[in-house]
Amino acid sequence: MASTSRRTSTFPPRNEQEQEEIWKPMLDNISSGKRLPEKSLLVLGGTPDTQRDFLESVANDASSNRRPPDRARRPPIANQFALGYTYQDVLDTDHEDTLARMSLYLLAQPSPSFTPLIKPYLNPRTLPHMLVVILLDWNHPWLWVRQLRDWIRVLRSLIVSLDDASKEVLEENIVALQDKGRTQGSEPSAIAMDTVKVPLGPGEWDEPLGIPLCVVCQNADKIEALEKERGWKEEQFDFILQYLRTILLKHGASLVYTMPSAPGSLQTLIHSTLGIKSLLKQEKLKHNVTDRDRVLVPPNWDSWAKIRILRDGFDVEGVSQKWSADIEIPQHMKLAVNGTAMEDGQVDTAGDADEEEAGAPSATAIFEDTIRNPDQDFGLSAVHSKQTNKIEVESKDTQDFLAGQLAQLELLRLDDEAEQKMKASKKKDEPMYRTYPENANGVLEEHIGPVQFNMGGIQVNADEMVKHLQDREANRTVSPEGPSTPPPPHQEPKMDNDKLASFFTSLMSKGSNSPRGG
Repeated sequence: MASTSRRTSTFPPRNEQEQEEIWKPMLDNISSGKRLPEKSLLVLGGTPDTQRDFLESVANDASSNRRPPDRARRPPIANQFALGYTYQDVLDTDHEDTLARMSLYLLAQPSPSFTPLIKPYLNPRTLPHMLVVILLDWNHPWLWVRQLRDWIRVLRSLIVSLDDASKEVLEENIVALQDKGRTQGSEPSAIAMDTVKVPLGPGEWDEPLGIPLCVVCQNADKIEALEKERGWKEEQFDFILQYLRTILLKHGASLVYTMPSAPGSLQTLIHSTLGIKSLLKQEKLKHNVTDRDRVLVPPNWDSWAKIRILRDGFDVEGVSQKWSADIEIPQHMKLAVNGTAMEDGQVDTAGDADEEEAGAPSATAIFEDTIRNPDQDFGLSAVHSKQTNKIEVESKDTQDFLAGQLAQLELLRLDDEAEQKMKASKKKDEPMYRTYPENANGVLEEHIGPVQFNMGGIQVNADEMVKHLQDREANRTVSPEGPSTPPPPHQEPKMDNDKLASFFTSLMSKGSNSPRGG
């Protein structure tokens, strides 16, 4: 029986440490291959409700009616206080594969106190995969340019405060963003022209941020209400669009109008900007500047010439130059981002462009003078930049206000004294007794009854006696032939002496002819 020979290895034996070094790189490669691409979305502006509407529009694919599976349930959203956070998993068209995971950071107010919260998330690892979204609302479009100015200042103050490594990444992003989508020859026959880059036009990328920017104007369905209820014309809507496009052209930003019922190409715009591509469905962005409620301006598409076509007479150069002065970083923002407070007596003189010298209004002031709040009789250009979305009310000095009130009280006191004097004089002129009108006699008689008294054992009614006396006086002044003129008050009526004599004589004669006994 042939003996079996045992095969032996010619390699020297390896210990456990060498075996671990072999398996560790292999496992790392496998885990990194399954790791989801991480994207970051910095959402600025809006309210907690409008931010939720935006997240809902980004998560839902408007072109697909298929309901996502249960595993695609929405994670909770924490956006009520300061810096909010949530995340979304981007699924493929068939909702089977996860393409990427987006981390969304939400900030509603451009307050210098909140901006340092964003700084830790701007680092060399996240900056190449980040998109900034600024939310505007068609419920108050007259505030748009001021809101954009405040948010751009916040972003610039944050970028200035980053470390050198992050700034290098931003420089690389600017070069990549400027070249993205600017090559000529989109058809297969023009392969030789694919590497030809279109040079930048006037006003393009004058103020690059290093982070792609997208401005979303929500609730575009309110445009019709502004036209019907507020009397807005087509010229005003065109002016707003031209103003926004001119401003965003300087930052290489994109623009899109959305409404809750029709988010349009919002999801496609965000995914394409972040580099999220689906293998099953490839959508291309198609610009739209004619439908006023479905505007879409992709990045690196717009130009001054296209902006002028919309409506003649718009000063593109002037607005572009003034905007660069508007977005200068104020001193209080620089100090807030660096973690220091402004000292007492220190004056903020850096970059409040809306308070420039007379005769040179800022870009913000020009917009607010043209697009006014329909509920106010004046523009919002007088509102200070530190009081965003509020109307400033100037109050009087305390001492001046009290002095005015004292004068009013003195006038009231004089009126009271004059009224009291008038009442006192009237009371002095009134008689000691009070007379009642004739129509009040019946009322008094009902309450107190007839007045009677006893005279010589005979009960006499005072009212009847007064009435008889009044009738007697009336008969004395009226003769059978007619009314005669009454005697003057100072002359008493005289009796006829002859009649009196004859009267007494007749009495005496009657008395003498009568019998003595009876």
